[in-house]
Amino acid sequence: MSTRLRNSDTKKRKTTDTQLPISHFQQSTLDHFANRAVADGSSSLTGAKKPRLEMQSKVNSGPARNGVYLDLTSLSPSAMEDSKYGCGFGGDAKGKGKAPAGRPDSPIAVTAPLARGRREPGQKLVIKSFKVKPKLPENFVTDTWKKLEQAVHAVHESRPVADSLEELYKACENLCHHKKADELYSKLRDVCDQHIQKELGKIKSTHDISILKIVHECWSNHCRQMILIRSIFLYLDRTYVLQTSGLRSLWDMGLDLFRERIMDDMQPVKLKTVKALLDEIERERNGEQVERELLRSLLRMFLELSIYFSGFDAAFRERTESYYREESDRRINALDNEGSGGGNVARYLEHVEIRLQQEVERCSAGLGYLDAGSKKGLVTVVETQLLKRHVKTLLDKGLHELMEDTRTTDLARMYTLFNRVGATEDLRKAFSQYIRKTGLTLVSSEARDPTMVDDLLKFKTRVDHLWEKSFAKNESFGNALREAFEFFINQRQNKPAELIAKYVDVKLRSGKGVTEEELEVALDQCLVLFRFIHGKDVFEAFYKKDLAKRLLLQRSTSVDAEKSMLSKLKTECGPNFTSKLEGMFKDVEISRDYMTSFRESPRYTNQLGAIELCVNVLTQGYWPTYPPINVNLPDELSHCQDVFKDFYMHKHSGRKLTWQNSLGTCILKSNFNKGKKELSVSLFQAIVLLLFNDETHHTYTEIREATGLEDKELERTLQSLACGKVRVLNKTPKSKDVSHSDSFEFNASFEYALYRVKINQIQMKETSEEQKDTEERVFQDRQYQVDAAIVRIMKMRKTLSHSLLMTELFDQLKFPIKAADLKKRIESLIDRDYLERDAKDPTVYNYLA
Repeated sequence: MSTRLRNSDTKKRKTTDTQLPISHFQQSTLDHFANRAVADGSSSLTGAKKPRLEMQSKVNSGPARNGVYLDLTSLSPSAMEDSKYGCGFGGDAKGKGKAPAGRPDSPIAVTAPLARGRREPGQKLVIKSFKVKPKLPENFVTDTWKKLEQAVHAVHESRPVADSLEELYKACENLCHHKKADELYSKLRDVCDQHIQKELGKIKSTHDISILKIVHECWSNHCRQMILIRSIFLYLDRTYVLQTSGLRSLWDMGLDLFRERIMDDMQPVKLKTVKALLDEIERERNGEQVERELLRSLLRMFLELSIYFSGFDAAFRERTESYYREESDRRINALDNEGSGGGNVARYLEHVEIRLQQEVERCSAGLGYLDAGSKKGLVTVVETQLLKRHVKTLLDKGLHELMEDTRTTDLARMYTLFNRVGATEDLRKAFSQYIRKTGLTLVSSEARDPTMVDDLLKFKTRVDHLWEKSFAKNESFGNALREAFEFFINQRQNKPAELIAKYVDVKLRSGKGVTEEELEVALDQCLVLFRFIHGKDVFEAFYKKDLAKRLLLQRSTSVDAEKSMLSKLKTECGPNFTSKLEGMFKDVEISRDYMTSFRESPRYTNQLGAIELCVNVLTQGYWPTYPPINVNLPDELSHCQDVFKDFYMHKHSGRKLTWQNSLGTCILKSNFNKGKKELSVSLFQAIVLLLFNDETHHTYTEIREATGLEDKELERTLQSLACGKVRVLNKTPKSKDVSHSDSFEFNASFEYALYRVKINQIQMKETSEEQKDTEERVFQDRQYQVDAAIVRIMKMRKTLSHSLLMTELFDQLKFPIKAADLKKRIESLIDRDYLERDAKDPTVYNYLA
């Protein structure tokens, strides 16, 4: 290697001493030798003083005129390493790159221009070898290793080290530089191995101390000793070990030795340590205090030795599984002995939750001592043994009671825990089964009909609360809730729909002490149950009948509330469902206009005299069908009907008016001994009371002949006047029922706190005949819908099998119906020549155009 140095300074220098220019490579080489040089004859390479670098100036008589040689004459051979460290720099004035004559083996020679001469361009540097190859002193390796071995023994025996750490470090470094690193590594490993075998013997011979403490002390000492040893042999660890593939670092070497000699699978020490660790963890699970720091340190040892999961975790999980299997079986058997009870199940679930928290804490970074890698498997074992194996038992013994008692917190805990073990579907099925079972008890019993709707609303509110608070509004649970309500509420056909309609009727005509907001909430709750009903036509029929009475008898709480309910039904079922109901409101409004026009016509009002008349003109297609009831009207009332009929026919010629006497009401002014009263009565009640203007005493037979009422209607009317809370008539003999032999007398001593007395409540009550008539009309309407659906399907398909026709009918019809009823309607259409059976296949129907 040669480097050209050019002198750019052409000016002469008048100074007598010149600073010699030295390149970076030259300087680093000089520094290297200077740092490693030692005095000749010295037996140690440590602690030597830095040699002087002497520079001798010689005039070259050869070609290198104007040159200077620099010789490192004070460097001793013992400081020299192999030939790669022996290098020289030299050159001549002509740049031939040769050493000066007679000096081929000089250590280092550097040529440069003379201080007082002019520097010439093209001067070169030449590197030369040492004259004599350096040699190590005798017994150098042996003495150096002896010093290091003594230091290692002192560390193992916890004695002070004779030499300083710097000297030991230099000794290791010198051996590595002289290619003794491989031998040094092997000897060090053997020394450490012998020491660990001695420690193993001590552990086996000790019996009076806990195995955990012995192993912990041995491990702690081993770690401390390996740290000190590595600091001595740091140069070996950072150079030779790193540069040699497949060679373990000093720390890893120490771990390997500890694992092979002490924690090997075949060694009883490891088996005893693992068993002791598992015993300590079980003691802690049983509520005893243990040394967590000791456990944490030993389990960290398993991790450092890379035997945690193979040597400890597998056995730990197996022991955990056995422990919690026994505990869960013991507690579940206690539940069986104590019988079913929500409290017992709730306490068990709370115990499971605590156990899971404890195991997670054992794997936490702060207070725990287990590795985080154990957490997943550990939690899975606990969940399986405490929960997954007993899901059915816990549901059978506790869910019903927890639901009945509305134990929101306990149910939320059950939902959370079951969700962890994938048992949500089992809980959902049990939740649905509970709703169906409880709902059937509310619906199927006729004795609970008076309170059925109230009970259903309370039950729905309670279940919704649990779904929201305990089951986190889980969508599948919400669907199960709706399906369960839809199932049980339709098990008893028609009755729930009827009772819901009557419940709405009560809310809309008894508005005392109820605000509009409360009424709206009650109507919304009724609509919730209405959505579950399949036979909505039954609800419509009863709702329309009750609405007619509220409108005609003016018993509605609020017209706004009525229209709000109508709007809700329209939103739920569409405009076709409420078209007739809207027509009823329209008739009432038109009737008001009729009466305004009637009262403004003196031609008609003068004919009435002192009687005030109010008539509602109803469209027959909108309103319920009422059976005609024949009655003998008094002349005054008959005359009023004739006057209004003349007025209406004058406006609408060609129309026919049919009077519905059963819906008529009257206000009679009566004189009693205690004063005057106004009696609000039905038309039939008014006809009976007017008979007592002529005579104060009448028999049942006389009243029937005078009024022309049927016995059932007359009995209801007389019972309301003589046997109710307000008795305008006195009956002889006194009893709650009316018989044909009874006689009635005007009660002149009647008294009442209010001026107006309402006695026509009987009109609002539904008779059994009215109920049967309503149900019969619904059935007839359904027959018409079934016939229309069959004809519509067959007209489109022309030919269809019986099974496919039944399937499409069930899909299209919106009310529940039995297959036998559908078959009857098909036979009826065949008889009326709408359909015919196929000649070849009697199970196939053909449409007849």
